Amino acid sequence: MTAPKIDTENSARSEDRLIVALDVDTAEKARSLVADLNGVVTTFKIGLQLFSAAGPKFVEELAADGKRIFLDLKFHDIPNTVARAGVEAARLGVWMFNVHAAGGSEMMKTTAAAVGEFCSMTNSTRPHIIAVTVLTSSDSNVLGETGIEADVETQVRRLAKLTAESGLDGVVASAREIGIVRSSVQNEGFLIVTPGIRPENATNDDQKRVTTPGTAISNGADHIVVGRPVTGAPDPREAAEKILNEIGRAA
Repeated sequence: MTAPKIDTENSARSEDRLIVALDVDTAEKARSLVADLNGVVTTFKIGLQLFSAAGPKFVEELAADGKRIFLDLKFHDIPNTVARAGVEAARLGVWMFNVHAAGGSEMMKTTAAAVGEFCSMTNSTRPHIIAVTVLTSSDSNVLGETGIEADVETQVRRLAKLTAESGLDGVVASAREIGIVRSSVQNEGFLIVTPGIRPENATNDDQKRVTTPGTAISNGADHIVVGRPVTGAPDPREAAEKILNEIGRAA
């Protein structure tokens, strides 16, 4: 069986490094935002809220229209279940999807193998598969509540290494832990996708470990995820362009 095709499109372009989170409650609102950002933003995140409201057909719709979709559902279940969900994500044509690294190496390896086999059989491009280390809404107190005695930095290091050893393409990690990930994983091309991004004049909302777009890129993030500072702005297109300019200056 031939190896699956993997998206190797140049991610050094500023417009490819920004992922706008479509954290809205209807497909109509999402379509409006995508239209507003057409020609400026190439990549969009669809998370649990929009996926629950609009379903997989909407994901397929945007992917078929040439949009790069990061399906942010954070799969975490028994290996077989996550692997099958990963195959369905690939079938929708997404550019990237994620799992929880806390699901363990068997779950991640099984998913990568199943998705790779499906994409080889269908001659389709394999989506990037990345793993969440520690949610940006979490801190050491939250980890302690769930029985994890390690601090955030130690847990991120452990899960980043586990993700790489399991054959996945990268991790979701706070910008504050980019250096930890880079020092822990030597794999060339290992992706770091950074949420919790807020321009200097924005509020943190429910994120605890946040940083600015320029700082995240300077620290070594491959992609940054921005939601409300763009989607909640009076002029989303202008807000996105300002962030892209900041990315360009920092790159």
